[in-house]
Amino acid sequence: MLGRDASFSAKVFPIKSRLVLDTVSVFGFMLFVFLIGVKMDLSVVLRSGKKALAVGILGFFIPLVLASLVAFLLDKFLAVDHDIARALPHVVPMLSMTAFPVITCFLDELKILNSEIGRLASSSSVISDVCLWSIMCVLSFADLARTSSVIVIVGSLVTSVLFFTVVIFVIRPAALWVIKHTPETRPVKERYIFIALVILMVSGFAGEVIGIHATTASLVLGLIVPDGPPLGAALSETLDCFVSLLLLPIFFAVSGLKVDVFCIQNWTNIGVLELVFFVAFVGKLIGSMLPLIICRMPFRDALSLGLIMNTKGIVELAILNDIKNKKIVNDEIYTIMIVSLVATTGVISPMVKFLYNPSKRYIAYKRRTILHCRGNDELRILACIHHQENVHSIISLLQASNITKDSPMDLVVLHLVKLMGRASSLLVPHRQKDKPPRNPTQSERIFNAFKKFEEQNPGFLNVHCYKGIAPYMTMHNDVCSLALEKRTILVILPFHKQWSSGETNESSHAHRHLNKSVLEKAPCSVGILIDHRSFKSMHKIDERSTFQVVVLFFGGADDREALAYGQRMSDRSSVGLTVVRFVNSGPTAEIVAGTERSKMLDSDILRNFKSKTKYGSVEKIEYREKVVGCGMDVIVVAKSVVNSCNLVLVGRRHGDSTIMLQLGKWNERGDLGAIGEILAASELKGEASVLVVQQQTRLWGLKDPEESTHLRRIKL
Repeated sequence: MLGRDASFSAKVFPIKSRLVLDTVSVFGFMLFVFLIGVKMDLSVVLRSGKKALAVGILGFFIPLVLASLVAFLLDKFLAVDHDIARALPHVVPMLSMTAFPVITCFLDELKILNSEIGRLASSSSVISDVCLWSIMCVLSFADLARTSSVIVIVGSLVTSVLFFTVVIFVIRPAALWVIKHTPETRPVKERYIFIALVILMVSGFAGEVIGIHATTASLVLGLIVPDGPPLGAALSETLDCFVSLLLLPIFFAVSGLKVDVFCIQNWTNIGVLELVFFVAFVGKLIGSMLPLIICRMPFRDALSLGLIMNTKGIVELAILNDIKNKKIVNDEIYTIMIVSLVATTGVISPMVKFLYNPSKRYIAYKRRTILHCRGNDELRILACIHHQENVHSIISLLQASNITKDSPMDLVVLHLVKLMGRASSLLVPHRQKDKPPRNPTQSERIFNAFKKFEEQNPGFLNVHCYKGIAPYMTMHNDVCSLALEKRTILVILPFHKQWSSGETNESSHAHRHLNKSVLEKAPCSVGILIDHRSFKSMHKIDERSTFQVVVLFFGGADDREALAYGQRMSDRSSVGLTVVRFVNSGPTAEIVAGTERSKMLDSDILRNFKSKTKYGSVEKIEYREKVVGCGMDVIVVAKSVVNSCNLVLVGRRHGDSTIMLQLGKWNERGDLGAIGEILAASELKGEASVLVVQQQTRLWGLKDPEESTHLRRIKL
């Protein structure tokens, strides 16, 4: 709009600078396309299921056929403008396409990149792009054969084949060599990044010389670079900020300067273009939703995917700029299409936010808690790993969980990796290689440790390994969806702080956000594992020594869940269990507030436990009561506990009371609850690990955690 003012445009965007701005904008888009090629994983096409394949193909060809048919009928029976008739054959494929870069950026903005719909949309968009590229190659070759001589055709084919040969058989092996000679924990050397940028410039120039567009050459070059760490991630980290914050805004500004809403004069042209646009929109909705409805996906989810597949962005804008520079469309048509693209995407975004909420899917239809498990039920645990340092503390916890023939365990190990150098998220099972690699990756080392743990418990323990690559902001979707799919009873997450020799070594805000999101949305019980010990002093459980577990019991659903886990551990001969119940010294004051039902359930589980210690003659199981009058008394007991045991179990949530309000001031921003934050503090200087437990909170038909396991019918 500001460009409409001639004086403003002349001062800010003088005519002499337009050529420079155009060149910089094209260069920025070329780098953007190269980065998309680097982040794109074409193996998605091979791994895509029938659903993604059907959505990608039908979502492209149905709008293409319908919009082409409408354009043909309008041109045949309606005296459309000559400029419109010439533009429609180029506009229709653009409206039918679903650009992978646009879809991934849109999904990332809505924070649903690694949701079920997000993964399906990413895979389907890649297939749709492959369909578009195939058709464009055929049409380009046909146009070349119709307008050029045999010598030109042969020359174009030979030079194109030579270009692809050099890229595949020279540049790709060089990229693989760089990856092979870059240690996993070391960054890629800067000279390799510089060489990659030089090769990109040369490839773009060579593409223009031999008749391949520079952006196409950049995309091909990006596709041969392996995605993810180290090289793909290094290129992304180096160029992403420069491209997105500096070059792309120039690209959008130059495109905006070409828009002139005041040049729209012919209402017939508006009607024709909007009709074709609408038909393509509806056709893509039908093509995207039809396979999903046949597969019995909920209508809201299918509609959400159809809307996502209609999203338009920078790729469509670049196509419009290209056909405008070639004088295929005039200013009026260009402006109408730009306004339509912006308006459509602007409407789709709030509609998808309203229709699709992935967290609604993480609601279980039965109790998934340790407390509600029978003694011989299989204990299903999902252990989340960030780094190799998390492995031994989690294995120690699992060793204490009494894995026997009568009490087996089904363990799912999920290695969580930050999305770097990739455009789409990934959640895949790990496949064991026949021959162990000479230089195993971090994921392979983690999975090998758990596989060895499985071999130590043959027949009693089943281990399933998964790798999840996603942005930290939406990583909880992988955890919750896998927990729901595997019918997990307990999710174990490492605490976001790591200690070394009693001092805080590392604190990750991203890991803290992940833990908080899982606590809010998990379909089962959750445990946050805090390991105060250093890596070298890890306790190993064996039958010759006693692994001492202490349960701090204040009252409430979470404490009952912690006690149930402790009781399961105590069935192992080498595990000793001590339950410390806190009692308020005041005659009427309560240690924690709670409903009458909650107090009754607390009394029942404690009565059963005390009867086991009294009549079972089990010396390694002990029950104590501690009388406290203030928050400081609780802290004193907590300090003595962490120095006299190997593991502390405690609930996360407790009812309000005077003591809890005093303890809550210890760390008001904490996510572990009043007691959990005290035990997680480095000031305690204890070597005991701490597991802060939260009982399942999301259950279909459940309003109060203290309700029975019988589900009520509710209206959805």
